[in-house]
Amino acid sequence: MPTVQTVVTAKNTDERLSPKNGIVFKVRDGNNPADVELRPERGYQTMIGFGGAFTESAAYTLSRMSPAKRAEVIHRYFHPVEGLGYSMGRVHIHSCDFSLGNYSYVEDNDTELATFDISHEYKWVMPLIKDAMKVRGGELTMLASPWSPPAWMKTNGEMNNGGSLRPEYGDVWARYYTKFIEAYRKEGIPIWAVSVQNEPAAVQTWDSCIYSAEEERDFVKNHLGPVMHQAGLEDVNIIIWDHNRDIMVERASVVLSDPEAAKYVWGTGIHWYVSEDFENVGKVHDLFPDKHLLFTEGCQEGGVKLGEWFTGERYGRNMIGDLNQWTEGYLDWNLVLDETGGPNHVGNLCDAPIIADTTTDEVHYNSSYYYIGHFSKFIAPGAVRIGLESENSGILSTAFRNPDGSIAVVLMNESEEDRSVTLGLGEQIASCQLTAHSIVTHLISE
Repeated sequence: MPTVQTVVTAKNTDERLSPKNGIVFKVRDGNNPADVELRPERGYQTMIGFGGAFTESAAYTLSRMSPAKRAEVIHRYFHPVEGLGYSMGRVHIHSCDFSLGNYSYVEDNDTELATFDISHEYKWVMPLIKDAMKVRGGELTMLASPWSPPAWMKTNGEMNNGGSLRPEYGDVWARYYTKFIEAYRKEGIPIWAVSVQNEPAAVQTWDSCIYSAEEERDFVKNHLGPVMHQAGLEDVNIIIWDHNRDIMVERASVVLSDPEAAKYVWGTGIHWYVSEDFENVGKVHDLFPDKHLLFTEGCQEGGVKLGEWFTGERYGRNMIGDLNQWTEGYLDWNLVLDETGGPNHVGNLCDAPIIADTTTDEVHYNSSYYYIGHFSKFIAPGAVRIGLESENSGILSTAFRNPDGSIAVVLMNESEEDRSVTLGLGEQIASCQLTAHSIVTHLISE
């Protein structure tokens, strides 16, 4: 019989990624089906990993904490055993809303990019990434995303409030990405992928830039793809969209239906704001099965929600929903924010799984931190999602086979009632208890 490691996080208890007595499998009587049937013979997508964003706000906030508390946060995220096992990261190409202000890496009107200089990142962002890599024990899979070109490259003449890239700067802006990738590489931080534009359909009061689907297609086809290849960076993946699920099918269809654009594109990035239309994620996979899907950003908006439970459940629900629709990696937004839910240079305050109080030097772990851990600690890079059939609509579930052969099963109960669920694996069956508002991971080893 398999041995099972069971870990629980539950509301109104002190259970937070807490080890419990493992569920026990036994030979089932007859052909009685389980509520959740695992089908390990069926394989789907392979996982890249889990991680979060190294924003300037996160890095600056940790710089204001005591060295011991800063080290604790990095350890609790990136240590492969004692932390959440994060293996991925996201970084902004110059400023975003979670920066201390607008900034770029070149002087105005420098079309040669002769003044390109990333030393702004030496103060907070790069040291945090390097310390995370040390704790992880190796490189992180890093995504870099721009929120806006420099103001002088844009139709509205500013980094904030939307606007578009002026057509004459297509190649200059594409070369900016290559300069960024090369500068980070020189610092020992390889960039695995770039997205074309963070949230290209949203005019925001912060750093933002609008691309129609056709404009994004043409920028990739005529500028970013060719320029990255000319720079010898064809090994760096290009991700389109990097925005919400609601219109991702339309966006992906326009870009990926063009063979000249599609040949440069690794896949589609998604955020969770606006909708939980998980079926749209699966539709993009069905339309373009040779392309990939990556969750690139999600957070709880509206400032700090210290101690709230719905925030963790939002993570769990979205992670299961996306993973079951072919998503290959999951990147949370800010790794950490301060007691205000910032800093944010336009007051767009949010929550994060870890809140660092810079006035008291206390670190608060929100429910979202633990919910993420039910996936990231037990679903390893290289794990393959396996078949799962559920007859219990009240329980959310997903399952992966790890490279070591173990099977990680995540079950989540958002309801006010305790639930009992049976879990089937071949000729064997086990009974699982899920208290109200809980999430459970079972790691099954032969």
